Amino acid sequence: MAQRLGMRTLDELRIDIADGTVDTVLAVFTDHYGRFLGKRFDAEFFVEETAHHGTHGCDYLLTVDMEMEPVPGYRFASWEQGYGDFHLLPDLQTLRIASWLDRTALVLCDVEDEENHTLVSVAPRTMLRRQIDRATQLGFRAKAASELEYFIFQDSYRDAAARGYQGLTPAGWYIEDYHALQGAREEAFNGAVRRHLRQSGIPVENSKGEWGLGQHELNVRYADVLAMADNHAIYKQCLKEIADQMGISVTFMAKYAADAAGSSSHVHLSLWQGDNNAFAGEQSFGPVHCSDAFRWFLGGWLHHLPELMVCYAPTINAYKRFQAGSWAPTRIAWSYDNRTAGFRVVGRGQSLRIECRVPGADCNPYLVYAAGLASGLDGIANQIEPPAVFEGDVYAAQHLPRIPMTLRDATLRFAQSQFANDVLGQEVVEHYVHFFRKEQEAFDNAVTDWERKRYFERI
Repeated sequence: MAQRLGMRTLDELRIDIADGTVDTVLAVFTDHYGRFLGKRFDAEFFVEETAHHGTHGCDYLLTVDMEMEPVPGYRFASWEQGYGDFHLLPDLQTLRIASWLDRTALVLCDVEDEENHTLVSVAPRTMLRRQIDRATQLGFRAKAASELEYFIFQDSYRDAAARGYQGLTPAGWYIEDYHALQGAREEAFNGAVRRHLRQSGIPVENSKGEWGLGQHELNVRYADVLAMADNHAIYKQCLKEIADQMGISVTFMAKYAADAAGSSSHVHLSLWQGDNNAFAGEQSFGPVHCSDAFRWFLGGWLHHLPELMVCYAPTINAYKRFQAGSWAPTRIAWSYDNRTAGFRVVGRGQSLRIECRVPGADCNPYLVYAAGLASGLDGIANQIEPPAVFEGDVYAAQHLPRIPMTLRDATLRFAQSQFANDVLGQEVVEHYVHFFRKEQEAFDNAVTDWERKRYFERI
């Protein structure tokens, strides 16, 4: 098979090092927020040592908050345990040129126990790997795609921070959904992003204007689910760093302003057996011709959404996006090619797939795909039937169950879920319940701009 543009084997990387094309290798993993953490290696040292033996990182990195403060109360790592190391093993299938960085290659790592080198269960990439193993045991291979939305601002990140993220200037000044003219004005950024992603081993399909001022969506080609989660994480890093280089900024907040559109991360999933889409079939199910596997996978995904909601909406801000008429879902239903539904079935035959419109752009892709796969596979294992297809405006369907509308509610459901304990493991559930509760606590203790505007003078 021909090597994908931008991807590298170790031998190919040695050639890049010899001719001066690469002198640095960035080895990273994702934390609970989906951020890249890791080290920059001298490229020669990487190919001779790190690529084979891995490296280490402080285990506190899977217990920190957004400000990198160690959070007490985790079993995994603590001051009492001395905050030791875990092992980072490069997955050489992810080795690539990071074309937006000077003379730099990038590789993603799995997080392992320092002593026995087993995968650390609470690491996001491990969680997805274990659901992929479940799919393999059932004879399936999962393919996926993420559709990420983001806002572009003319302000640099440093200037935006200095201004308290207030009064920022959007890159566009009218809603440009699909508009070519306004999109051309932002092409210096979006065009650079498309080219750099392609040159870094991530095939791009397209970019387009979205429904907010300066809002865009960029789509990359579907892939095996682990590769897609990796590509999703790299995509976000690439966009932020290119924006930083250009003196502008982008945000993947799910809802950056009350009067602005939300930013989604619609995700597509399908199961395959060899070269055939296992969802395709001759059964008539509403408007869809499908297999039992499709029907039960959809049933499981719908059924388990409330108890795994934290995997799709992991921040306080994520729940501000779920508003009627906002293109974000508010109720649990499935439809065929209907953007008011949380689950939008699209395609036919070999292209048949399920689009989940619940996640926002702030999601951690490994958690999203782990939750979706776990739910759908359980649907197949237990033959969970989905409800009948819904036709019409889901926003107006008051009889349909609502999705959890706050992080507090979603965390409680997750904590009480026997299914989550069974498929993710008790250690994982306990760890992430603590993570989400601490995120909620941080917000509960904060004094917001809304409170000052409302109460400073008039209370």
